Formats: sequence, C-alpha cells, structure tokens
Amino acid sequence: MPYELSIESGFAAAHALRGYEGECERVHGHNFRVIARFTADGLDDVGIAFDFKELSAGLDEITGRLDHTDLSENDFLEGRNATAENLAELIYKALAARFADAPAEVRSVTVYESARYGATYYE
Repeated sequence: MPYELSIESGFAAAHALRGYEGECERVHGHNFRVIARFTADGLDDVGIAFDFKELSAGLDEITGRLDHTDLSENDFLEGRNATAENLAELIYKALAARFADAPAEVRSVTVYESARYGATYYE
C-alpha cells in the first residue's frame, strides 16, 4: 500500500505581476506557504517511508532561495511571472530533481499566496 508524506515550508517575498491589469501589477508582498506531497511504496525496517528531515531540508533549501527576495527579479523563476502557479511548478521540478533517487517521489506542490488563494502543480 502506498504512503503519502506531506511537508510544509514558507517564505516571505515581494513580486509584481507583469502584464496583469489591476493592483497586482504593482510591487506587493506575500507570506507564501508551500506544501509538498510525496508518495512511497513501502517502509524501511524502522517503519519510515522516507525521513521527514531530509524532505524538509530539501524544501527549505528551495524556499530559502526565494525568502526575502523580489521574485520578479529572482533567477529561480527563469524569467517567468512570479505567480503561485509558476512557483508551484518550479518548486515541484526542483524537488523532483533533488529526490530523483530517493525512495519517495514528489507527487504535488501547492503554493498559497494567502489563506484563500493557492495553486497546485503535479505531473
């Protein structure tokens, strides 16, 4: 039976949505919340699918690159608009690369820019 593991991180950052007509085209900030979900098919001898500390360190490393930056100028976004959708996709892909050989596989990443608004990316 497969297991799903969830870890959470966050970061504070500014951004401006280029090409957006409305107040979000101006520089503003969010306290982003990121939830990454992983799947694993089995458990080790201790009864662990994959160490939460390792998963958390990987996600924290990525969100650390975003924390207290202007996302509109952050190289992590590869020139894309700093939307929750783009952030979710890029964080997903960074996690998938980091844990490519791990016993747990990234399933989805959700990025919340507020308590009401979030976007999820999965493949």
